[in-house]
Amino acid sequence: MKTPLHYLIAARQSEIAELEQISRASTLVASMSELVHALQKERGLSNIFLVSSGALAQQALLAHGQHVDQVMGRVCVVLEELGERSPGAHGARLFNSIANALQGFEALPQLRHQRDALQLSAEDCMQALIRIIAACLTVVYEAADSACDPDIAKLLVALFHFMQGKELAGQERATGVAAFTQGISKAERQRHWLHLIESQDGCFQVFADFASPQGVERWQQQCGACTDMTVIERLRRIGCTAADGAPLDKALSSPWFEACSSRLDAMHQIEAFLAQELQAQCLCKLELSGAALSQQQALLETLPEPLVRAESGVAFILGTAQGAALPAEGVYGRQLGKSIVGLVQEQAARLQDMQTEIDKARSTLKERKTIERAKGVLMNYRQLGEGDAYKLIRQTAMNQNRRMLDVAEAILATVDLLPCSTNS
Repeated sequence: MKTPLHYLIAARQSEIAELEQISRASTLVASMSELVHALQKERGLSNIFLVSSGALAQQALLAHGQHVDQVMGRVCVVLEELGERSPGAHGARLFNSIANALQGFEALPQLRHQRDALQLSAEDCMQALIRIIAACLTVVYEAADSACDPDIAKLLVALFHFMQGKELAGQERATGVAAFTQGISKAERQRHWLHLIESQDGCFQVFADFASPQGVERWQQQCGACTDMTVIERLRRIGCTAADGAPLDKALSSPWFEACSSRLDAMHQIEAFLAQELQAQCLCKLELSGAALSQQQALLETLPEPLVRAESGVAFILGTAQGAALPAEGVYGRQLGKSIVGLVQEQAARLQDMQTEIDKARSTLKERKTIERAKGVLMNYRQLGEGDAYKLIRQTAMNQNRRMLDVAEAILATVDLLPCSTNS
């Protein structure tokens, strides 16, 4: 029969294995960040190309498409290094999200072929690229949900929400490009535009709640130094306040795209910092866990096994774990009993604290995912736009003095009772 110390070591080794896997996942997250940024730019250029009926951005698209392919190739290399197994209960979901993202990668050449042949509308192309990017972001979400360490989980939650906010900013860029390039205001598009602005703010608030002080400081500095926001705010007012059907100045498309692109590039620099911070935290945690494992293994090797077994058992029976004193006789045994029980106490308390913090981080992820699913139900069954679905959930929560999460869960709980949608 193995001693308690053997199983303390086994617990620590299991923890290290999970940390090693999340460290590899953090490398994947960093490469996904690069890919999402590249795809966002391809989406913006595609929108200009299609709205202008192929007159604009053709050469830029060709050159940038090669860059996207290179970044995608690096992501695939990281996936090979990640392997096909992941410890913990969330490994299946992470790998399922990766499989879904790879389907998007495989669909991209056909999408480009149809775009270049002008066989797609700007809206259809934009929605297809939104789906591919969403699949990449889901990989980040599942990596965050699978984190076994609270500090790493918080950084992943912060990074996910920052990337989500940046994606919404990218969608806003595409929405504005379509409005100004077409030269006409549409009420439905305005509502969606305003929803994108509001949703960005929500994502960046969650980011600030979970990010490190250094990450928040960089974001605040970037916001304060971003001169492009003056241009963006001015053009937002023009695009979002014009009457339905009113003409818009087509010449504003270029300054809008340039200002939004500059903002997104600055945000990507913060994204890169957050990814580096995440990877550094993973390495730090691995070093600390490795040092603790070495100490436990040294204790096991240097102390006689019968004494380890006997004294740790006596300590448990006599209630040492609850603060009771050990017998006075046998000084060596007393010290050993304290060391073994102390290790058990310390490791149990640390794991409990870690689980509490991880649960907090995961509850934030769950809330966002639940509200997104509820929005999808309302969009399907009530034929609402994304912004209108979100506003309905929020207004219902305010009217009933409930959390948005509670309203979203109620919607999902009753979806099976609803009649089939005519669009399903």
